[in-house]
Amino acid sequence: MQDIVSAIVSGDAAPEDFAALPLPESYRAVTLHRSETELFAGLATQDKDPRKSVHLDEVPVPELGPGEALIAVMASSVNYNTVWSSIFEPLPTFGFLSRYGAQSPLAARHDLPYHVIGSDLAGVVLRTGPGVNAWKPGDEVVAHCLSVDLEAPDGHNDTMLDPQQRIWGYETNFGGLAELALVRANQLMPKPAHLTWEEAGTPGLVAATAYRQLVSRNGAGMKQGDNVLIWGASGGVGAFATQFALAGGATPVCVVSSERKAEICRAMGAEAVIDRSAEGYRFWKDERTQDPKEWKRLGKRIRELTGGEDVDIVFEHPGRETFGASVFVARKGGTIVTCASTSGYNHEYDNRYLWMSLKKIVGSHFANYREAWEANRLISKGKIHPTLSRTYTLEETGQALYDVHRNLHLGKVGVLALAPGEGLGVRDHALREQHLPAINRFRTPERTAG
Repeated sequence: MQDIVSAIVSGDAAPEDFAALPLPESYRAVTLHRSETELFAGLATQDKDPRKSVHLDEVPVPELGPGEALIAVMASSVNYNTVWSSIFEPLPTFGFLSRYGAQSPLAARHDLPYHVIGSDLAGVVLRTGPGVNAWKPGDEVVAHCLSVDLEAPDGHNDTMLDPQQRIWGYETNFGGLAELALVRANQLMPKPAHLTWEEAGTPGLVAATAYRQLVSRNGAGMKQGDNVLIWGASGGVGAFATQFALAGGATPVCVVSSERKAEICRAMGAEAVIDRSAEGYRFWKDERTQDPKEWKRLGKRIRELTGGEDVDIVFEHPGRETFGASVFVARKGGTIVTCASTSGYNHEYDNRYLWMSLKKIVGSHFANYREAWEANRLISKGKIHPTLSRTYTLEETGQALYDVHRNLHLGKVGVLALAPGEGLGVRDHALREQHLPAINRFRTPERTAG
């Protein structure tokens, strides 16, 4: 493995040099064990500790199939799906792997007693399988997490509608929190040349998710002048939604939970910010009863910030805790677009405010190939920036998962895999220098990258 790292770090190894490097028989990977799926049985979600469920194992290098690529992973990151995997919610991921494995002999590789998790990576192509022409050994890449077969007609207008659509590293094996990863070659995109490995390894899932949800016609179809309410506007997906709104001529109304997070939103350029903790919003009187007075108070506060206007779009992902308020505050004819339910999947809202005001609820899940490429293109051009706040090592992945699970983080947290340290992998220093303050927005002063 050290020869692979040395070739990457040197910056001048040719494709034939990478192709000639011998592959190891095994690699280190962050895994879950099928035998431990009942580890947290009986515990409340908040009491489940990912540090107890994830392992750093030495696992065999998987067989490379047609249309696939084997990647040397320099850095990866933690997403909420990684947290869900680690606490076996809403279901253990081994069910996904078993169903996938039953599809074909090639898919059967994924059905193992362990699951290598992680749905982001930045790294270097080591090998490609038959039928791959767009990528070669030595290419510096990032990966989006959409894995599809496209054998059915359903996905050919929108790959997210393919009946065999899966999220790599969550519903498939051999994910990105490892020294090596197995991906479909059409998951690969060029690594933004001005970013370090750890910076480039964090945006993939969340940036593409936010792009589809907010910008794409498959989501809210945001336009110039729209007012957009963004829950968790300094978090992993919300911070990209805030940036896309600002870059697209919309006005984000950023909802956060602390003054530090409010400062981050203002640093991104947002002027309308609501600190829901400081202003004391409580949308539920008790576990069963919502408080419409709080919805109305939020709507009034939004109009104070927008010059008397309601929001055209609500960017939803907390779910149960906020959904009733989201439906209420959207303007007549407005759109509530949702991609997750981090506070609970069973949403409740007053349907009168939906049907009588002709509002729309749109479900949005990750992104199709084109949307992922568009998001990565904007990052590569320095129009949208990563939100990395802290980097962990592979050995510290359990702690990284714990911190995200307990919301102790800002933006995204990265995980170094093969990269021997932070700050490596930059190829376009001029573009980096131009955008360095924005790249470092989410970092604490002592962890600022140069």
